[in-house]
Amino acid sequence: MRLLRLLIVACYCFAFNLAKSNPTQPISRALLFQRAASLDNGVSISWLEQTWNTDLLQQIPVKNTDFALLKRLGFKSIRLPVAFSYFDSRQISRGEVFARIDEIVKQCKAFGFKLIIDNHYGNLNDSNYQTETPRIINLWLNVAKRYQKESNNFLFFEIYNEPPRMNPQAWKDVAYNIVTAIHKSYPQRTLIVGASNYNSIFELSRFVRLADENVIYTFHFYEPFLFTHQGAEWIGNDVATVGVPFPYTVEKFPQLNFKTKGTSGEYNYNKYKQDGNVQSIFEKMRMIKKWSDKYYVPLLCGEYGVYNKYADLDSRCNYIKAVREALKSVKIPGILWDYNANFSIFTGPPSVANLPYCMRNAIGFKQK
Repeated sequence: MRLLRLLIVACYCFAFNLAKSNPTQPISRALLFQRAASLDNGVSISWLEQTWNTDLLQQIPVKNTDFALLKRLGFKSIRLPVAFSYFDSRQISRGEVFARIDEIVKQCKAFGFKLIIDNHYGNLNDSNYQTETPRIINLWLNVAKRYQKESNNFLFFEIYNEPPRMNPQAWKDVAYNIVTAIHKSYPQRTLIVGASNYNSIFELSRFVRLADENVIYTFHFYEPFLFTHQGAEWIGNDVATVGVPFPYTVEKFPQLNFKTKGTSGEYNYNKYKQDGNVQSIFEKMRMIKKWSDKYYVPLLCGEYGVYNKYADLDSRCNYIKAVREALKSVKIPGILWDYNANFSIFTGPPSVANLPYCMRNAIGFKQK
C-alpha cells in the first residue's frame, strides 16, 4: 500500500496538470452555499501552528471549558491551523500530530462546532512548486483517509494557508492539482482555497475559479494593514508606526515612525485617511462579493482581527464590529483570528469577565 501511494504521488511530479475552469458537479451548488454559511461566526485556535513554541505538542491549551465559553459567546465554527510541514521537518510522526487533532475533532463534535483543518505554513514558491505539490498532495491524502468517516457537513479542509507572493497562474495550477487529487478519492469533502499573495482579497478578485464544484473560496482581511498589524515585530519596519486609531481621526493620528520611511508602510500611512474608515471596509467587501456573484461560488473570510499589543481597545472594537457588519451585509461568513494568542479579543485569559463591553458589542454577545 505504501509503495502504491508513493507511485501515485510520483505520477503527480511528472504529470503536473494545468488548471481548468469549467467545473464538474459532484454536489449541488445549494449544498455548497449551505456548508459555507454554516462556518459563519467562527474563530481560529492557533495552537498547532505556533512553531516558536517548543512544547506545543506536549500542551493541550484548549479544554472543554474553552469550548463551552466559545459556545456561550455564539461562535459556531473552529478553524484549526496545523503546521504540518514544520512537524515533518522535525521528523515528528503524523500519528503524534493526528492525536492532537483527534482531540479537537472530538471536542468540536461534542459542542456542536463545525471544523476546518488548515494546512498552515509551507515551503511553496515559484521555483519549487512542481516538486512541492506532490508533498502537499501526499499530506492531504493522509489527512483525508484518517478523517474519511467524518461528516462532510462537519469537517472541511483548507488546502494551503496564505499562498505566498508567487505567480498567480502557478498557484492556481498547484491548487487545481491538490483539489483534483483529493476529490478523486473523496469527492464529497468540501475544500477551501484562497488566492496567492497571502490570501489577498485583491488577488482573489482577479482569480478565475477552478474546474471543481466542491470548493469554497477564501480570503484574509486585515485592511488597512497599517492599523491591524501596527507594531507587529514579525512584519518589520513597514508597521513600526503605532498608536494608529480606527477609524481615522486627525487628532489621534500619530507621526510616522522614522523606521517606516521608504517602506510600503509609508505609502499606507499616507493613504490611511482614505482607508481607515468603515466605508472603505464595506467597499472592499462589496468588491469581492461581485466576484462571488460572477462565478456563483461561496466565499469565506478565513481570517480577520487586530494585533492587540499596540492598538487601543476602542479602535479594536470599532474595527471588529465594522468587519463583521460588512461581512454580514454581503452575506459572507467570517472567522476571527484568533482565540487566545496575540490577536485575542480578551484582555486576559479567555472568559466572559475578560471580554470588554465594547468587544461584547462588537461580536454581538448579549449576556443573559
